Amino acid sequence: MPVLFRGNSGGGRPIRRHKWKWLAALALAAAALAWFLRGQLHAQAFDWKLAAAGFRRLRWHWLILSLAPLAGNYYARALRWAVFLKPLKARPSMRNLFSATVIGFAAITLFGRPGELVRPYLIALKERVPLTSQLAAWLLERIFDLLMVLLLFGFALTRVHASHVQVGPKLAWVLTFGGRIVALTCVALLAAVLSLRHFAEPVRRRLTAAVRFLPEARFRKLETWIAAFIEGAASTRSDGALLLVFLYSILGWASIVAVFWCLAQSFGDVITLTFVDVIIFLGFVSFGAAVQIPGIGGGMQVVAVLVLTELFHVRLELASAFAMLIWIMTFVAVVPVGLGLALKEGMDWRSLRRIGREAKE
Repeated sequence: MPVLFRGNSGGGRPIRRHKWKWLAALALAAAALAWFLRGQLHAQAFDWKLAAAGFRRLRWHWLILSLAPLAGNYYARALRWAVFLKPLKARPSMRNLFSATVIGFAAITLFGRPGELVRPYLIALKERVPLTSQLAAWLLERIFDLLMVLLLFGFALTRVHASHVQVGPKLAWVLTFGGRIVALTCVALLAAVLSLRHFAEPVRRRLTAAVRFLPEARFRKLETWIAAFIEGAASTRSDGALLLVFLYSILGWASIVAVFWCLAQSFGDVITLTFVDVIIFLGFVSFGAAVQIPGIGGGMQVVAVLVLTELFHVRLELASAFAMLIWIMTFVAVVPVGLGLALKEGMDWRSLRRIGREAKE
């Protein structure tokens, strides 16, 4: 395998230097989880039989059906990444992109957020393009995903009155107002994307000039990253490409909504959520998923339980069971498939971890 990217000569030092940040984040997430569970368990005795009953009464046909939109989400992401690759490679391999996407999401579950870097690394390796360009594509993907989350969240919050969410008038007003703020932020983000495609070179010059005060080595590194980002943004400069990116983004998030709807239906005997309820729930959980503890998850489960218990007034036991099911299906289910593809391509656990470390350096 050709090496397209190497870390600096310090080896693992950057990882060790930032290790305390990861430990602090893990400790904070664990403390928040422990505080929440302690409060809930203190307020009411946790009925393990009720939690188990939720799994026993699963509608398995809905659970199996959720796998179709789940796979569709990964393929939509691969299609979107192909658009990002167009300026560098006219005909990227969809097989390579889909495989790297699945392996990358498996790495996120196993290693936490550092696993995000596995996917752009693998795509750069397979498609023989510079890694910096794929890191820029990854950043663009984050921007469009954030845009979709904000749109989804804003729509959900403005529809809070139309759902079965039982909240007081003050909280309902806060949620509705928050939805409008999110929508405005969304418009601002969209304007930034559109501005970037028309004023890429002036933006590059201004950003480069803004960091010129830094030491030479750090400045050169940032200059390279800025140039790579502007180069990656070239994929959005044509109207057709930008439209495709938006369409694939909508398709990907529509698939996620379909996954959550299927999972809600699989729990339909014990938890009743309307379609709007599912969108509201997904909007909150999408933000919670930003906190990803390696091999455990964390943020998503806590937010899911909080939303179900506080907004939808679901019993803690059933909310915990449903949150666990969501985490298993949306994060854990991809791990055996991703590891299988990685093994097929000659990678193992250590090589995946090494890729994450090297890309981060």
